[in-house]
Amino acid sequence: MRLSFSHIKPIADLVITLVIWIYYIFSYLVFFSLCYFAASLFARDREIAFQRINHLYYRSFFFFVRTIVPGLDFRIQHEVLSIRASVIVCNHLSYLDPILLISLFEKHKTIVKNPFFKVPIFGWVLKTAGYLPATASGTLVSLMMERMNDLKGYLSSGGNFFIFPEGTRSRDGKLGRFSEGAFKIAKRCNAPIQVVSIRNTQRLFPPDRFLFNACVKNTIEVRLAGTIEPDDPIKGSSASEMKEEAWSLLNNSLNN
Repeated sequence: MRLSFSHIKPIADLVITLVIWIYYIFSYLVFFSLCYFAASLFARDREIAFQRINHLYYRSFFFFVRTIVPGLDFRIQHEVLSIRASVIVCNHLSYLDPILLISLFEKHKTIVKNPFFKVPIFGWVLKTAGYLPATASGTLVSLMMERMNDLKGYLSSGGNFFIFPEGTRSRDGKLGRFSEGAFKIAKRCNAPIQVVSIRNTQRLFPPDRFLFNACVKNTIEVRLAGTIEPDDPIKGSSASEMKEEAWSLLNNSLNN
C-alpha cells in the first residue's frame, strides 16, 4: 500500500521534533552550561556575558532548526539587526518569538514569567542575565524594582529591551490589543520604540502543540514596522498615544 503525505507527515514531524529538542537540551547542558560557569567566574560584567551566551545559544539553535527542517528559511531585515538602545515591541505568535529575538540581539533584556525564575539553574541564568520578572510579587519584588531602576542606564549604553504588549500568543494570527507597560517604560527611560513584526513562527511551532510543523515550506520574517520617538510632539505625547500608534504600525505591517 502506498503511503500518502498525510501518513508520513506526522511521523516526520515527530522525528524532527525529537531531534530538535534533543539538540536544545544536549547543547545547553553539555556545552553552554560550561560557558555560563566560566562567565560566572571570570567575566568582568556577568550580566552582559550571560546575555551574549544566550544570544549565541539561540542563534546556534535556529541555525540547527533551519538545517534540519526542509523548506524552512529566515528573512531578517537589516534594519532590525541594527536596532540599539531601544524598547522593542513586537507581535506574539509562538513560543519561538522571544528566543528568536534573543538570537538577533547580543545585548538584550526582556520580561520572563515569574515561575521560570524558580527553576533550578535556568532561574539563575535568567537572574544573572538581568531579565525582569513579569510581576512584582513575593520574593521577586526587590528584583523587579532593581531591574527597573537600572533599565534607563542599560538602554543608554546600547542595550535593547523587548516586550510583547499583547501579553500572550495570538491563536488566530490577528493582532490583539496592547497594554501600556512597554510605552510607559519607554517614556520613563526616554528611549525610542522600535515596532517589529514577526511572521510565520506559528506555522513552524503552533501554539498549544508539542510537535514542530516540520514538513511545510515556510519563511519566517522579521521586519521593522516603524519607530516612535518618546519626545515626538505628535506620536509621543503620552504612553496611550504611543500605544495606539505602535498598534497601527504593526497592524499595517502584518496586513501588507
